[in-house]
Amino acid sequence: MDVLDNLVDYLTSLLQQGGLICGILLILLESIIPALPLGVFVALNINAFGLIIGIVISWLSTCLGCYLSFLLFSFISKKFIKDKFKNSKLKKVIKKMKTVDFPNLVVIIALPFTPAFLVNIAAGIVRMSKRKFLLALLIGKVFMVTFWGCVGKSLLESITDIKSIIIVSLLILASYFISKWINKRMRIE
Repeated sequence: MDVLDNLVDYLTSLLQQGGLICGILLILLESIIPALPLGVFVALNINAFGLIIGIVISWLSTCLGCYLSFLLFSFISKKFIKDKFKNSKLKKVIKKMKTVDFPNLVVIIALPFTPAFLVNIAAGIVRMSKRKFLLALLIGKVFMVTFWGCVGKSLLESITDIKSIIIVSLLILASYFISKWINKRMRIE
């Protein structure tokens, strides 16, 4: 564990030296390269900048990265993407994405283990309303980032720890009810 602790201390120190811009760029990088661990990057931002600032910059950065990805795929979907995925898993996701309502989209985004890149791509390809997607991101990602910031465990530990399961369940329920309330007020289609 000393090696891991030293690595975390070193990376935290690098982030602190680079400032908030480095913390933002780290999360944006994760949005571009989906194999990178968002939970680790959120935890590093919290270690470097404190709980509130770490969560806020991680939340804003992941929302920005996901929204830019959504816009990119929305733009290029007209040209050639829809035809390239006729018989793939992405086609099934795209079909489901066409019918997802706002509260359910928020919950999908809020789930800590949902592959965000797949949601971004599918929402872009079906040319979902920009307003609907952005609002869903802003609501859902705050709960997801808070989960990674406060719980921040590996998948196995999160699944086997009752406290983590309760926290995730409460965060997801909160995101659902908030999105239902906003959907009633704003009539998001």
